Amino acid sequence: MGLGVVTAVSIVVPLLNTALTAAPALTFGGFFGLIAASVVVLRETVSVSQRRHVAALVAGVGVAAVVSGNARAALGTSTPATVLAGVLAVSAMLLPGISGSLVLVIVGQYERLSGVLKTFQTTLVDVLGGGDPAALVAPATTVAAFVAGGVVGLFTVANVVRRALARDETTTMTFLVGLVVGALRAPVAGTSAALAEAGRVWTPTVVGSFVAAAVVGAACVVGLERAAGGLDLE
Repeated sequence: MGLGVVTAVSIVVPLLNTALTAAPALTFGGFFGLIAASVVVLRETVSVSQRRHVAALVAGVGVAAVVSGNARAALGTSTPATVLAGVLAVSAMLLPGISGSLVLVIVGQYERLSGVLKTFQTTLVDVLGGGDPAALVAPATTVAAFVAGGVVGLFTVANVVRRALARDETTTMTFLVGLVVGALRAPVAGTSAALAEAGRVWTPTVVGSFVAAAVVGAACVVGLERAAGGLDLE
């Protein structure tokens, strides 16, 4: 199973990085659909019957909305930022309806880290073919930092989340779904940033592409959820 995950990541992530570069509106639109559909999938885990549930929902939405718009600039590209991204990504993978990739999009690290992984793979192939090993140091260091963060997250944050779910599943899930709702800002912000870097702006065509991709992404998630027989938190 572990080998399968590594293989999938090694293939899919570089492809998505290429897609982000070539068609940011379509790619981020797809992520928007994935996030929105996750809210639909997780809707039955949300409760607003008590004040603490409402507070948890509002807190989750607020935190994610703020982070989604400012994380890229705040975190930067340092090694600690990469480690933190690994911690968050692995922790998210243990939660129902939420993926590590979506978390990386939320914190503004997906494009950078997927690019680093792509560079690492191509450089490794070059080195094996007789290229300069020194060229592998920088991307390998970043990949190692991300993996280290994943290991840390597996034994720290993920454990905290498990305990929170065991102690008060409804409040915890309501907060987590709030995070997902607030995270809807991330793909929009990511598209805006990519367009700005290319000297472009939102146009009806860009909006149409974004919405179409969002619909496809949402349909995929909902379809898979139905095929799997619904959400199981156990």
